[in-house]
Amino acid sequence: MHPVVPYVLAALLFGIGLYGVLVRRNLILLLMAVELLLNAVNLVLVTADVSTVGVPRSGAVFALFVIVLAAAEVGVGLALILQLYRLRQTVAVDRVDVPGEDGE
Repeated sequence: MHPVVPYVLAALLFGIGLYGVLVRRNLILLLMAVELLLNAVNLVLVTADVSTVGVPRSGAVFALFVIVLAAAEVGVGLALILQLYRLRQTVAVDRVDVPGEDGE
């Protein structure tokens, strides 16, 4: 495999995730798009770790750290989305009103 292919794949994943963050209005789909962004970063970290000479396994350690943070983010994010749904009966970003936004 050519050494550039994982970087192109990571850029493609990052682009799809960025598109999902900017376009999606459903909070669950937004959370999935953020996960795509984090997976693209993990792919770059692991590929750079394998293809460059330096501190051994430093990219894999950072990727593991990102995976742990992503797991915590999903747990907290899903709990917040579930609570928001219980309060507002919607998970659409544009339909959730913010208190005090209209001058109250």
